[in-house]
Order: sequence, then C-alpha cells, then structure tokens
Amino acid sequence: MTDGRSGGGRIATERLGTDGPTVGVQGLGCMGISEFYGDTDEAAARETLEAALDLGVTLFDTADMYGSGANEEFLAPFVKAHRDEITLATKYGIERDTADPTRRGVRNDAAYIRQAVEGSLRRLGTEVIDLYYMHRRDPAVPFAESVGTMAELVAEGKVRYLGLSEVNGRELREANAVHPITAVQSEWSLFSRDVEKSVVGAAVELGVAVVPYSPLGRGFLTGAFQDAAAELEQSDFRRRQPRFTGENARHNAGLLDPVRKAAKAHDATLGQIALAWVHQRAAVHGLPVVPIPGTRKASRVAENTAASRITLDPTELEWLDPIAGAVAGDRYANMADSWTARE
Repeated sequence: MTDGRSGGGRIATERLGTDGPTVGVQGLGCMGISEFYGDTDEAAARETLEAALDLGVTLFDTADMYGSGANEEFLAPFVKAHRDEITLATKYGIERDTADPTRRGVRNDAAYIRQAVEGSLRRLGTEVIDLYYMHRRDPAVPFAESVGTMAELVAEGKVRYLGLSEVNGRELREANAVHPITAVQSEWSLFSRDVEKSVVGAAVELGVAVVPYSPLGRGFLTGAFQDAAAELEQSDFRRRQPRFTGENARHNAGLLDPVRKAAKAHDATLGQIALAWVHQRAAVHGLPVVPIPGTRKASRVAENTAASRITLDPTELEWLDPIAGAVAGDRYANMADSWTARE
C-alpha cells in the first residue's frame, strides 16, 4: 500500500509527445493565481511557484486570457529567474471583451495569432514560448491557416512546440497533419471522462501527450466544498458552473464515497486519490499523461505531487470507475466552444 500523505522528494519525469520536452510528471496550472477562484495572496502564490519547482514540477501553464494578460505578467519574474529550468506553456484563442469580462469570443485567424504571440512574449518577458496552445478552436478557420501560422512561429524561433486544447480526435489528426502536435489539453478527471471517446485514442495513435486540466474537478473532488453558490466567494466562477450548485451539487457530493474509501486505504486525501487516478490513465491507455492541477498554496503542491507516487489497485479502480457516468450537470454553463459541441 502506498502512503499518500508522505512527501518523497522530487517527482518523476515524463516526455511530452514523441519528440517533446521532458517535464515533471505533474505540472502546475497557474490560472487561479490571477482570476476565477477569488482573491489571491500574491506573496504566497510566488512561494508556491518556487515550491513547485523544488519538487520537480517544471511545466508551468498559463494563457493570455487569464486575468486578461495579468497571469502572464505575474509569471514573468519567475520565468526570468528560472528560464532554463522550466517548460513554459501558454495559450491563445479566447478573446475577451474589456467592456464585459464575462463575454468570450474565439479567434484562430493568422493575424490574431501573430498579435497574440507577440503579446504573450512581451508579458512573459521571454524570447520563446516552449509550448504554445490553441486554447479553443474556431471551426470556421481551417487548420491550414491556424496551425500553419503556429508552425511558422516554430520556424521563426518564437515557439518550440505546439499544442491544442478542447479539440476532438478528428481535429487532432487534422491539425497534426499540418504540423506535429506535442500535447493536447483537455479536462480529464474522475468527474470528466468524455475525452476518452475520441481524443485519447487519437493521441495514442499520433504519439501526442495529454495534459489534463481540472484533474481535481475544480476542487470538488477534494471535498473542499459541496455547494459553490452557498460556500464560495461571489467572484468565484464555480458559482456559475452547473455541476457545483443546487441539486446537481448535492447529487455529485454523494458520488465521493468511493474516493473517501480509497483515500482511507492509502492514508491519503481525496484530492490525492483523484490525482492518482489521472496519473494511472497513462498506464491504462499507453500514452504520456501530465496533469496540471492548480493551486496558490505551497502545501497543496506538496500534497498534489505526492499523489504521483500513489498506485491504486484493480479493486480501487473498480470503485472509482462508475463515478463519471453518474455526474449531474455539464462541465460549463455554455459548452458551445468545447469539442463535444463539434462531435
């Protein structure tokens, strides 16, 4: 039996895709530092970045839309101090309305991509982005234009590797035919397994890594809250997510009992079991899997990275397997920009 609560030092490494960079087997999602999850203690967040690196986390994930650029600017001093030690990932493709921060648009045209990459390079204070993702896909723009432009950025030395987010398996194949894709980022957790329908199989076929975001179900799988509308800050976007409020939340909270049972068996937290399950998708499906749980606390980074050393046995995996199929509510209030809308 593995002990989830103990430390264990630096995490193992994994290669992103067939020819991609080698990174820690768990990354850090930086979105919540700047927006979406309530107020942030910036000093504590900077300590969290350093603690993550000390533990072997080397993939740091951001996007130009997080805080409308503020997240990239926040990361810049850390990037400067550790540029040769980290793999820096950012994204373009979601356009925000400065007059209404809740509104979103999706752009993949060549002119926008070039504008976006220059903005990200400037805010991050770097000459090259290691992994550049298309954050969301506009199906009206062919991959020949969008991924073709991204490929030009690679040739120009502004980007090293390319990634996609929230695409389906067919789209991943089409994009990869234009330029090799190193990683595909999609939501994947005990609560969200629709990525297994077509994306995972295509990734295995093409030698593409999967980078699961929200592997902790936006915190719900940790048991940290049971009803977002009743328990979380007004500025927390989870208050608007169907899974986390009202009857859906009450139903979904009842699905955590198998997670608690496995956690007890490993002397682990619920979050560690949820992360361990995601890590084991690598062995189940035969591809690199590098989840990027987000946190603003150094203690949580230590807890999360320790989960990479937990191995769930076949019986425990059977306990956990039915959870996703029983979840009530969509991943987002508006699923229009997710790949499921294009299947």
